[in-house]
Amino acid sequence: MEEALNRIFEKYRKEDGNIISLLQDVQETFDYIPEEAVNWFSHKLDIPASRFYGIATFYSQFHLKPRGKNVITVCRGTACHVKGSERLINRIFMELDVPPDEDTTHDLKFTIEKVNCVGACGIAPVVILNKEVQGKVTLDKLMKEIKKLKTSE
Repeated sequence: MEEALNRIFEKYRKEDGNIISLLQDVQETFDYIPEEAVNWFSHKLDIPASRFYGIATFYSQFHLKPRGKNVITVCRGTACHVKGSERLINRIFMELDVPPDEDTTHDLKFTIEKVNCVGACGIAPVVILNKEVQGKVTLDKLMKEIKKLKTSE
């Protein structure tokens, strides 16, 4: 980890970067922002860790916990909600046996994200499987896609 952090630090200094670009590089390297990385940069740059966390928690692009290999994003906007997105979410959590108050499976194969709106109301309910938008999703269609992802492991 130290070697990767040093590479990011050198890039930060060379390009006169900012905290956002530094956090983007950390996340790109580790797929999330580890606490150890925040503390390392906090000490190295003499910037309070709270500044890093303030930025990382403000922007939804940043993740402070490891994420699964497969990301399932479910829209919870009004149109999607009316067309059954909550039922889809509940079934995904049951199917993948995600622990209560968590969003990632223990084996780090799946992460489930619930978002307020993806802006595709005309094809509600919408689920995004690994950045591929699926519209007019039914429970059967969704379970088939999840089973495909499970077996492709």
